[in-house]
Amino acid sequence: MPLNKLEREVITDSMLKIQSIQASLDQIDDAKLPDSEEIHNCLKTADNSFRLALRDDVRQKKRGKR
Repeated sequence: MPLNKLEREVITDSMLKIQSIQASLDQIDDAKLPDSEEIHNCLKTADNSFRLALRDDVRQKKRGKR
């Protein structure tokens, strides 16, 4: 089932926030951040999941137009 406009906006906004957090954390020495590798992996996974959701939505919409 395709995402509605609000759902796409929420996912896009969340994805941008994750990217902002990643950029902010890049300014901190990983040695000073407990579990930094786990945090980076979690953020990367979240970003990838949001991208996948948006990509799948585009594919579903294209499939529905045929």
